[in-house]
Amino acid sequence: MKSILMKETTREEREEIIKASLDCGGGCEICSSCWLGGGSPWDIYQDYIDGRKELKDINAEYMERYRQNRQIK
Repeated sequence: MKSILMKETTREEREEIIKASLDCGGGCEICSSCWLGGGSPWDIYQDYIDGRKELKDINAEYMERYRQNRQIK
């Protein structure tokens, strides 16, 4: 598997990584990111695509907001 780290990928590769990871087959209109109030998945991962933040950091921040002090692991 190829690295997904920003320093080892181009912007185009990061776009493809996000596109491939969001392709659940259900279509964006039923993406859990949207119906949970998280917003557009493309907006959520724009900092990764632009090379400003690693995926793991974006995902951790999103989960922290989603949990909102609930007992979710």
